[in-house]
Amino acid sequence: MASSAGDFVIEDFTPAYLAPEVYRGLSGRVAAAIESLRCCRACPRRCEVDRLSERVGFCRTGRHAAVCSAFAHTGEERCLVGRHGSGTVFFGRCNLHCVFCQNWDISQEESGTPCEADSLADVLLALQEKGCHNINFVTPEHVVPQVIEALAIAAERGLELPVVYNTSGYDSMESLRLLDGLADIYMPDFKLWSPDLCAEYLNAKDYAEHARQAITEMHRQVGDLTFTPDGVACRGLLVRYLVMPGLPDESRQILEWLAREVSPDTFVNIMGQYRPEHLVGRMSEDPNAAGGVRYPKINRRPTREEIESAYEAARKAGLWRFD
Repeated sequence: MASSAGDFVIEDFTPAYLAPEVYRGLSGRVAAAIESLRCCRACPRRCEVDRLSERVGFCRTGRHAAVCSAFAHTGEERCLVGRHGSGTVFFGRCNLHCVFCQNWDISQEESGTPCEADSLADVLLALQEKGCHNINFVTPEHVVPQVIEALAIAAERGLELPVVYNTSGYDSMESLRLLDGLADIYMPDFKLWSPDLCAEYLNAKDYAEHARQAITEMHRQVGDLTFTPDGVACRGLLVRYLVMPGLPDESRQILEWLAREVSPDTFVNIMGQYRPEHLVGRMSEDPNAAGGVRYPKINRRPTREEIESAYEAARKAGLWRFD
């Protein structure tokens, strides 16, 4: 029997972290999360540095998460924004170095202010006071222990909004196990499929392997995306796929995998807003580079036909829920 939109509505929703059995165990979860920073494996880089002593690895982040901004965001997915916005917290730094990053000033530069757990909890509660529909942690892969620490404090002080884990998809299983029962909505990117392209454009040849593992685990934890009766997402998996120029096989393989190995009911945001940014299109030192620029193959926007082709690939694979 085919699923319908009505199958994905929750009448009485309570955030996962407020379930009695989860809430009672928050202190133990926090202790395990913070201890994990002593030999950091928060992401697939597995740098194993002692971040409790302010040693830094690939993400250049020590004991405390760097917060760049926090506000009611009206530019996120419609199902997260609702009437009052998504309460986004943008973290500085990143565990990827995407050559086309549109937020490179945040992700690649020394950005943000180190924020202790008490202060971060205050930020979350302030977003709730503004009427935001959720707490949306943006680029949290490298600061999962700090997120858990702040979330536990905020829950004790009255936080009752669903938590959105808004990630590049380059997540470790260790971090996702710590988040099990705390995150309500997982919103990963699935950027690229081919290891060679992942190495060239993301600086992580193993990206797709880890994204597949992570998205499978995310779906196991929260299932397909569900909504409150007023149409705001409250629990489940929402996958973002950014259409890249000239890479139709990447689209097809990613979308087919989601339908086949995760769920044909996976909610997917197929995005057409790619533009050459960061290192793409800058002058190259290679005299043989096409046009004299770096990454010439992706130095353009995707065409309308390429975007439509991605939608067609999704539909052909059996996916039907799109933002």
